[in-house]
Amino acid sequence: MKKTTVAAALVTGTVLAAGIFAKCDVFEENVIADVRTEDETEKSETEDNSSRIDTSAPVLAGSRIAVVSKSVSGEFWDMVHKGMEDAVKDLNTAYGFKSDDQIKMTFEGPDNELNVEEQVNTLDAVIAENPSVLCFSASDMNSCQAQLETATENDIPVIIFDSNISENELVTGFYGTDNERVGEISGEKMAEALNEKGSILIFSAQEKTESSQKRVSGFKNAIAEYTDMEVVQEIYADQVEDMSVAMQEALAENPDTAGVYCTNADVSELYLSLEQTEEELPVMIGVDATTKQQQAVKDGREYGIVSQDPYEMGYQTILAAAKVTDPENRVAEGTVFLEPAWIDTTNLENPEYSNYLYKK
Repeated sequence: MKKTTVAAALVTGTVLAAGIFAKCDVFEENVIADVRTEDETEKSETEDNSSRIDTSAPVLAGSRIAVVSKSVSGEFWDMVHKGMEDAVKDLNTAYGFKSDDQIKMTFEGPDNELNVEEQVNTLDAVIAENPSVLCFSASDMNSCQAQLETATENDIPVIIFDSNISENELVTGFYGTDNERVGEISGEKMAEALNEKGSILIFSAQEKTESSQKRVSGFKNAIAEYTDMEVVQEIYADQVEDMSVAMQEALAENPDTAGVYCTNADVSELYLSLEQTEEELPVMIGVDATTKQQQAVKDGREYGIVSQDPYEMGYQTILAAAKVTDPENRVAEGTVFLEPAWIDTTNLENPEYSNYLYKK
């Protein structure tokens, strides 16, 4: 059997493409070292970031950035939205855009990540309005190809955030968490918690979402290194009529379950809402450090959380979108991964991890 130590410390994002900041190391500072209290962040975020934006990058005045998100509800998406709003403010400040010259942003999407049809309809309506740039997070990686082809035909560059699509040639850039790494950390931490043995249930978000697929594959690859650990069942929210009922049935059918892995905030919170006696609680590892999950870690109901930095994801997505507004100076952004962080009782109160702890 193999035992691998997973770095629980907060580490830099892997930057595979240049951002709009003057230097790549400034991006790294924004991810890691720029740690402030909540009050300090509210007072100085716009001022500090606008002063560091490289205004030599051409940005078209009066550009309109349209964001179609996987969802517009929940703590994760609220923080993504806040990062995007702050980025727009900082860009307008840095470039001195006023009145009609200001960059504008719309943020739309369904209230539920499972509502793929509503997201596609929103995407249709947004593309018909011919925005300068489209930023998109896909609920279903295969459902929106026709819409994105239309965007390409109309010279609307597409920046993907959070969850990618299957046809990468339609995309100008991707900004999101390294979801394979999310799964790997979760798997290694599960092995640590279970002493490298036991059966595991995976409760996941949509099967057709790229982020979910990578989080599951990363987890399974990690525990495959341990001969006495196995995943006995995988359940996806979009493949069952009632996810809560499906979870209860899986637990009943597998009474010896030692561990449960939940791949996003919605699924993690749904699992924590199940009625279970303390004697039968498996070790639970979730993704996205919502306030409910933070409390579950404190209460001992959740072993730990692999969390993202949604504010930074939103902020960097808008910077990338601004950079491709000028059709005469448009450069493919490539892929930028932000590194996830492990959250447990040892660092839950550590201010260095504040960007990874979601707030209502």
